Amino acid sequence: MRNHSMQNPEEPRLPRALIVAVQLDNVDDVEFESSLAELADLAKTLGLEVVGQFTQKRSSFDSTAYMGVGKRVEIQQFIEDQQTNADRLSQADSQEAGDAVEFILVDHEISPSQALNLEIEVGCEVMDRTVVILEIFHRNASSHAARVQVEIARLTYMAPRLREAAKRAGPSGRQRSGTGGRGTGQSRNQMDSRKVRDRIAELQKEIDAMEANRDTQRSQRQTQTELNQVALVGYTNAGKSTLMRALTGKEVLVANKLFATLDTKVRTLHPESVPKVLVSDTVGFIKNLPHGLVASFKSTLDEALNASLLLHVIDAGDPGFEAQLEVTDKVLAEIGADTVPRIRVFNKIDYLVDATSEAERTAELKAKYPDCIVLSARRDEDIAKLHSNIVQFFQKDMIESEIFLPWSAQELRGEIFASCEVLEERADAAGAFFCLRTTADVLARLSKLSDDARLN
Repeated sequence: MRNHSMQNPEEPRLPRALIVAVQLDNVDDVEFESSLAELADLAKTLGLEVVGQFTQKRSSFDSTAYMGVGKRVEIQQFIEDQQTNADRLSQADSQEAGDAVEFILVDHEISPSQALNLEIEVGCEVMDRTVVILEIFHRNASSHAARVQVEIARLTYMAPRLREAAKRAGPSGRQRSGTGGRGTGQSRNQMDSRKVRDRIAELQKEIDAMEANRDTQRSQRQTQTELNQVALVGYTNAGKSTLMRALTGKEVLVANKLFATLDTKVRTLHPESVPKVLVSDTVGFIKNLPHGLVASFKSTLDEALNASLLLHVIDAGDPGFEAQLEVTDKVLAEIGADTVPRIRVFNKIDYLVDATSEAERTAELKAKYPDCIVLSARRDEDIAKLHSNIVQFFQKDMIESEIFLPWSAQELRGEIFASCEVLEERADAAGAFFCLRTTADVLARLSKLSDDARLN
């Protein structure tokens, strides 16, 4: 158990939290510690200070309250001691804030009854891993679409837990009589469940309307760029936003927090290339991401499904990156994006202690993933190399040809330079000849426009 240091009295004190977790038999120590560290990062993002953790090895979760009885007693005693210390401090100095624990963070999704029983025993609000993630999503959602999606996920999670909420309310909350005390009546839980279902249906209609609008916008973008789109995917906090800013030259939110941004951003690759390429970010993946959130945020993940190329961004210095690779691959498979070509980009190589460590780590990663790119999103030369790889990918199917454009159709000139690499241009009395490189579909479209112009 660690002791937290005294804070500057001028700084606001953060709510205290304990992490509790059960290590099942099929989970090794590295995976378990990684999951605990991730929950601690989630707590930090939520604005909580983790003051300790309690862990237990078991073959299964306790069906009553997640952890075994003995461990629950330990937690209860720790919290009571913290509360006693907080009360003593408050009595000694009314301006001094105490160190009482306010939240228990459980590193799994637990049942409503387990959460309620654990909460009653330890005397603190219990938040399982799913609730923590949902709350972060709720706070960080900025666009209307993201807020609607978060609300659907929260209501979906809440629906099966209404029965426990009714238990808290006692007998008065379990039954409402019919008119004048007659009739079958309806339980509060049934009424609340119906309201939740109705609200979810209402929100889903909004989502469907927004998705139809996004499909139209995406179709327009794809027509303009001939499907030349790159999507950044990967674990949250792997540096996707920093990389996107470097590739596009546009300011995007960059914060050292999990799920710092939830809304899809689409920018043009900079410097602009031929063909023009769009770059989009996606919501970060995380271990044990609730399925409800995967479904709710399908609109952001659809950018990966509709991209021609994925940049799978990985933290090169994270010892648990292989487990993170598996998580990302699994989620991409769930949305049907596992067949999209991808480049593995190991980011944050500059976070290692020195040049020798960087070289050794780079060699190790290259040996295991021969086609990967190891870089720092903060180094211009690394970004230039990645930019070149992206452009080469989209130029690999380009063919060389010639198009004649009569003087009466020179309005197409701008489109030719925007969508083709012009190798040579010459002119005669009838019009201009362009020797160019482009994709077959762009060439077919431009040739048709040119032919139509000559016929007219």
